[in-house]
Amino acid sequence: MVDWNLAAATATRLVRPGPEVGRDEARAVVAELRRHAKASEEHVRSFTGLTPQGPAADTPVLVVDRPGWIRANVAGFRQLLVPLLEKMHERRSKAPGGMVLGTVGSKLAGVEIGMLLSFMASKVLGQYETFAPPSAELPSAPGGGGRLLLVAPNIVHIERELDVPPHDFRLWVSLHEETHRTQFTAVPWLREHLEGEIHAFLSEADIDPSTLLERLREVGQAFASGRGDGAGAGGEGGLGDGDDGRGIVDLVQTPAQREVLDRLTAVMSLLEGHADYVMDGVGPSVVPAVGEIREKFQKRRQTGASRLDLVLRKLLGLDAKLRQYRDGARFVRAVVDRVGMDGLNRVWTSPNTLPTRAEIAEPAAWVARVHRPADS
Repeated sequence: MVDWNLAAATATRLVRPGPEVGRDEARAVVAELRRHAKASEEHVRSFTGLTPQGPAADTPVLVVDRPGWIRANVAGFRQLLVPLLEKMHERRSKAPGGMVLGTVGSKLAGVEIGMLLSFMASKVLGQYETFAPPSAELPSAPGGGGRLLLVAPNIVHIERELDVPPHDFRLWVSLHEETHRTQFTAVPWLREHLEGEIHAFLSEADIDPSTLLERLREVGQAFASGRGDGAGAGGEGGLGDGDDGRGIVDLVQTPAQREVLDRLTAVMSLLEGHADYVMDGVGPSVVPAVGEIREKFQKRRQTGASRLDLVLRKLLGLDAKLRQYRDGARFVRAVVDRVGMDGLNRVWTSPNTLPTRAEIAEPAAWVARVHRPADS
């Protein structure tokens, strides 16, 4: 269904070069990011009250370049998308788009996915990889417990673009990503629960292969043409006002999938909002320029770096990702204001104490459900 080797090769070939950095400076950046990642462990654990447990506590921190991020994510996608690709393979000969996908073949699918990854590889600052299998180049925690990636060239690029103190920005980013690492290493059931939800979502997929391929091709064409700031973004042949605004993940056709997606949206909002809250909570005591960084970074996050970024962000569903940061952080703040950090930490007790999508929007409802008077 997908030539993953070609996807990796395509993304690596097309990814934009990183900022110009001398060899000595590059080594210094890598060393500083590693120090910040280590320092962030204690900051995050002290602030949140969460303590890593078991083998997952040894999750490695890897400072990578853009091709390294691509290789890691190809491996992750390859493993995570197995249920969806198997189902699409089964129905390829029967579905209306089956002949199209069969004609195009796995190589073109690999090229399209490679184009998507090449765009993403220049945007991601850091990532806690939960599901990717380990390799000699990219190790993970014992038992496949994950790894933390910090993408050095992207961090340097953004700190220069925002014109903020590099030392402060690197620590600020490390705090956010270390929070994700702590979430998964301190809550043993979280990885398995999230993986189960994602597999449930993918196994229920009823996606027309030709429709999925068409969406992937739109991503590839928008990226390859660079038509983001002129007629191409909204004129003839472009992705403007006539686009339906759906991201790839929104190609949902079954009620069962919608239920799973609601649960996934809620948990991802919690994880992202919690990381933002912790980053800003710890920041004032250890990051002198945290106010300036947050203001500039938030503005950039909302507007995008270019018109092309906005088009692709809409198509890929990344606007939903931005809402997760905002809504999740609002939920965490509201809960901490009501019941304190220990009260918030009840959210990590079991899957049953995770907030629903409705509770993310109404934190008081979660507090009322989880903190009943008899439990106080």
